[in-house]
Amino acid sequence: MATRQSIEDCINRVESAILNAEEQYTLGSRQEHYHDVEFSDAQGQLEAAAQELEKLADSSNAQQREQLYRVGLKVQQLQNKMILLDHDHPLYSTWH
Repeated sequence: MATRQSIEDCINRVESAILNAEEQYTLGSRQEHYHDVEFSDAQGQLEAAAQELEKLADSSNAQQREQLYRVGLKVQQLQNKMILLDHDHPLYSTWH
């Protein structure tokens, strides 16, 4: 069974990834955002966080799983927002 400390540590890491991704989402939604690497890194951090939550849930009790599930929903919602964001604006058009 997962310890309370391991759950708290995991949630802290996930919340940190969420904060970073929210910042990158905000920057990415601006018209002249060119930080593609940071945006992609934030998406990768969210995916890693989702996987960590899933692994930890396997060894958690019902109350812990519920807590991890709720944090996981935040991760999924932000992942969806980042995927749907039209982030890949061309810097210039080749069509004249």
